[in-house]
Amino acid sequence: MNRLIVSTAMMFAAVLFPGGVSIRNAAAGTPVYVGQAKPQLVPMHTIDHSAWNKLLGKYVDSDGRVDYQGWHASGEDQALLDDYLQTLSTASIATDTKSTRSPRLAFWINAYNALTIKGILREYPTTSIRNHTPRLWGYHIWHDLKLHVGHQPFSLDEIEHQVLRKMGEPRIHFAIVCASIGCPRLLNEAYVPERVDEQLTANAKDFFTRRQNFRHDVAGKRFYLSAILKWFAEDFGDDQSQVLKRIAVWLPDETARRAAMDNAVSLSYLDYNWQLNAQTAR
Repeated sequence: MNRLIVSTAMMFAAVLFPGGVSIRNAAAGTPVYVGQAKPQLVPMHTIDHSAWNKLLGKYVDSDGRVDYQGWHASGEDQALLDDYLQTLSTASIATDTKSTRSPRLAFWINAYNALTIKGILREYPTTSIRNHTPRLWGYHIWHDLKLHVGHQPFSLDEIEHQVLRKMGEPRIHFAIVCASIGCPRLLNEAYVPERVDEQLTANAKDFFTRRQNFRHDVAGKRFYLSAILKWFAEDFGDDQSQVLKRIAVWLPDETARRAAMDNAVSLSYLDYNWQLNAQTAR
């Protein structure tokens, strides 16, 4: 009887998750915790992101593609990532006078991206993060992979929706990366408090230079935008006019910027590519 139940469950898993789901992940959906649960805490602005910077420089190219194969093969560099996540765990989330907006932005963007990489390396080889986001049961990478910070566990969803989005900074959507080709470029350097504003603007401008994210049909008076601008439109403004004025400064040419400022275009949204943002073999 038990074999029949397991066999039936696996059959339904194959139907519901055609992208593939591991037996271990389909079993229970038990949360996976990363970092220290009860470390001694330090102010968030004192957290050192240099280890993350080193790993990004080694494994991420200028287009934001990741050498998951090489990273996965290196026990030493997987351990360095784990050590960095342990360091993030020591940050106090209590308000203090020096942990202002810039240190918090840099911290949480790095935390989101590092936790995502950790989650993908845990599942590697895989072809998409969506292979690990089941609809009904089992381990869900966005919900069940949790990073301890300041004695509290945070999932990827919680970091994105309960922390970063509440900071009122729409450029986060051009910085946090869900390990997919459709995502913004994963910057191959760590976000740091003293340059985070500059880094966010640079990545926002880069985002709109890529045809997967933005196209302007001048004759047809239409913008084709990444689905990110549809999913999170409210973070950019209350209506189309406000959204277009907000993104205008990041658009790649004066014609597009003027069309956005004048609200002189219709909007369509591009298909989102969930394939893994992995470097292609040479």
